Amino acid sequence: MSSPPSSPRTPGTPRIPTIDLRLWLDGDSDARTRVARTVDEALQTAGFLLVTGHGVDPALRTRIREAARAFFTLPAELKQPYAVRVGGRGWLGPGAEANGYSEGTQTPPDLKESLTFATHEPFEDPVTNAEWYAPNVWPAEAPGLRKLCEEYLAGMGGLENHLLALLGEALGLEPDFFTRHMDHPTYGFNINWYPGTEVVGEPEPGQFRIGPHTDFGTVTVLDRQAGRGGLQVYTDEGGWEDAPFDPAAFTINIGDLMARWTGDRWRSGRHRVLPPPADVPAEELMSLVYFGECTPGTVVESVPAPVGRVAYPPVDSHVYLREKLDSITVG
Repeated sequence: MSSPPSSPRTPGTPRIPTIDLRLWLDGDSDARTRVARTVDEALQTAGFLLVTGHGVDPALRTRIREAARAFFTLPAELKQPYAVRVGGRGWLGPGAEANGYSEGTQTPPDLKESLTFATHEPFEDPVTNAEWYAPNVWPAEAPGLRKLCEEYLAGMGGLENHLLALLGEALGLEPDFFTRHMDHPTYGFNINWYPGTEVVGEPEPGQFRIGPHTDFGTVTVLDRQAGRGGLQVYTDEGGWEDAPFDPAAFTINIGDLMARWTGDRWRSGRHRVLPPPADVPAEELMSLVYFGECTPGTVVESVPAPVGRVAYPPVDSHVYLREKLDSITVG
């Protein structure tokens, strides 16, 4: 069986490989070993992968965007009853979030709006349940959105477990090293709307659709659209570069908690989303972003050398995540 394909590299495109998940799920031992090696090498550099063979219907993603756009384009007074702060369930309006804050940069607020949903199945501890498993709020103005998102999130849960098993073996650890902490995980799901300047106005200096940051949890699964004002990733080799795009692929990156878990063997993928481009100011994009997390109360300890490179003190996963979410809240 041939080795996993890599995405073609053009000038200005970072070295982010594409892996076919079918080779991992159904391939022979040699194919699986090659996939695991590719993953390990990629996550040591940019912290990003493209993944095909995931089995998630592209038509479902299209329908979610259509349903969400019907909400986002409503007048602000109709969206306001669903307004929440970062970490809530509902509508994050303009000015609610500045991801650059997580790096200590006092950037202007991000040029986006979001619909945000999360885990809602009850947890046994009432305090944890109240903080992390509150009911989702589905806008009545987008009546089909709930069913579409619940179907999508079921697929994301399965994909996340496949990816975490792959990550365990890519480190040379047991395949359930991460998945055994996923019996009742939290997750976040954002539908991010990036309208043009006719909605958000002219960007201020240093203002982005999403400011430079790293994600906070374990793995992020991103379904995005190509655009001039789109995703850029940061590598030591090339600095800020446009992320490679494949409409059939999900963009996968690991977050701060996973980097810490691996003792900084893998890096949390630093990225940003550019503002509306001056030459295409009406450009509109929408991303579906699944933020993987683990079961509350999980103690994250860095894997020891020679796999890990830095021994961080153990942390409670959700104490850590709460601090990170609070850090990007405007006001």
